[in-house]
Amino acid sequence: MMGAERRSMVMTEDEKKLTAYHEAGHAVVGLNVPQHDPIHKATIIPRGRALGLVLSLPERDQLSVTKTKYKSQIAMAMGGKVAEELIFGEENVTSGASSDIQQVTRIARAMVTQFGMSEKLGNIDYANRQETHLGPQQGAVNAGPDTQEIIDAEVRNLVDEGYARAKQILTDYSDQLENLAQGLLEYETLTGAEITKVIAGQALNRGSDDDDADMGGNVPSVASIPKTKKSSTVPKGDMEPDPA
Repeated sequence: MMGAERRSMVMTEDEKKLTAYHEAGHAVVGLNVPQHDPIHKATIIPRGRALGLVLSLPERDQLSVTKTKYKSQIAMAMGGKVAEELIFGEENVTSGASSDIQQVTRIARAMVTQFGMSEKLGNIDYANRQETHLGPQQGAVNAGPDTQEIIDAEVRNLVDEGYARAKQILTDYSDQLENLAQGLLEYETLTGAEITKVIAGQALNRGSDDDDADMGGNVPSVASIPKTKKSSTVPKGDMEPDPA
């Protein structure tokens, strides 16, 4: 589901650090918004075109989605870019959030034009679907210039609201962001259960009993890893492969 690992792809330490905070931002926001699918795994190992990703899986088949859940998805998607801004500064934000921006725009526009989740536009379907030999295809929005301005403004409001929510969460839970980013830098891939432990600063016992005995039974806690301070330099490398 996550794509094949690309361990042959060489990433600089700056790229790894940025990807770790980006993915940690997604995960921490996802854990602190209502009605979001449980986080199954987070990784900074490149897969497909992504430098890293956070995988959320629903607990059961879902036939309909609430407005609250869509808003939570938007906030989580913006968590990666927000984390980059908070840790590295606004001037050092990369293009790695491009797929996140596409995702939130698509969700917000569907909420406004198809799902009747905008008070200003009401319960009207503005999506112009065209029937082709491939089935229904999404076309241009079926609205006049004035209505189109309202649609654009409503989409912007939903995205901005999600961004503000992600920023508030990552500011309030900055310790979780730091612990998880450092955990990803150390372990590269974490399961959902491991993420819960890492953000709480708990140790992960991944080795066998013999390995633990060789270490004297003491496994270092993520909380003991040196913290990363805000960087004033732009991370090196082309971040075009989206780390979402």
